[in-house]
Amino acid sequence: MKDTTKGVLAIVAASSIWGLSGMYYKLIAHVPPLEVLSHRTLWSLAFFAIVLLMQGRLRSVAGFLRDRRTLGLLVASAVMISINWFGFIFSIQQGWAMEASFGYYIFPMVSVAFGFFFFVERLGRAQWLAVGIAGFAVAMLGFGLGKPPWIALMLASTFGLYGLLKKKLAVGAVASVFIEVLLLSPLAVLWLLFGVEQGAFGASASNAALLAFSGIMTGLPLMLFSYAARRVSMATVGLVQYLNPTLQFLVATFVFGEVFTRWHAVAFPMIWVGLAIYSWNSWRQERSARRRDRSSGTSATT
Repeated sequence: MKDTTKGVLAIVAASSIWGLSGMYYKLIAHVPPLEVLSHRTLWSLAFFAIVLLMQGRLRSVAGFLRDRRTLGLLVASAVMISINWFGFIFSIQQGWAMEASFGYYIFPMVSVAFGFFFFVERLGRAQWLAVGIAGFAVAMLGFGLGKPPWIALMLASTFGLYGLLKKKLAVGAVASVFIEVLLLSPLAVLWLLFGVEQGAFGASASNAALLAFSGIMTGLPLMLFSYAARRVSMATVGLVQYLNPTLQFLVATFVFGEVFTRWHAVAFPMIWVGLAIYSWNSWRQERSARRRDRSSGTSATT
């Protein structure tokens, strides 16, 4: 099997796990979200520690912790991902899975907007159009439902900021997430010891197994994503990733039975149009870049 095919299968698997993860968090909806988040942090720490130990890279992590700039960025990214994780867990428990899927749909356009405002990145007309459509869809949904889609905006913005921080880090995906959960682990331990009167972990064997599984649920798709990112183009990665919010949307509608209002029927197609414009533009830019690379390579050999 070709590396490209393996990469596509890996990103499909990662996106499918992320997209269906709402069903897992629904199974432990009886556990308070901060307790779930604490277990997710600690079991993810154990998962990534084992992976890095098997790869012989665990000792190299100490070098990143000694660099003040890198450590500062990792602290900030740890805060962003913990808020994002909590928001998703909370939204599933509260019956807002559809709004969560909306957040991950608008995330690419939010990232583009952040790049413009924080890094003065130039946006083309297609990107501006996609961002404008997304903004209008959010406004329409907020108007129709009588309140802004706060969960969607929070998930999209925290994940967008997390991505921007990651761009500044010269740390691999697995190592960086390991450090992030390592930094968060003291808070997780303190919460489980003093913030929970009677923890769910010891209540039953099924509870313990489900909470412990959160480490695999977090770590496995990230490793699959990292594997895919090295083997397929970023345009392909970006397109297949939309499988994640699509599955979230389908699970919210057909498994959880959440109400799909007429305002959702207006906002979601607008987002899909925006994503189509954004994806087409990204694919065209990457194709143009590959052509330039081939042309410069040909020129260099003549």
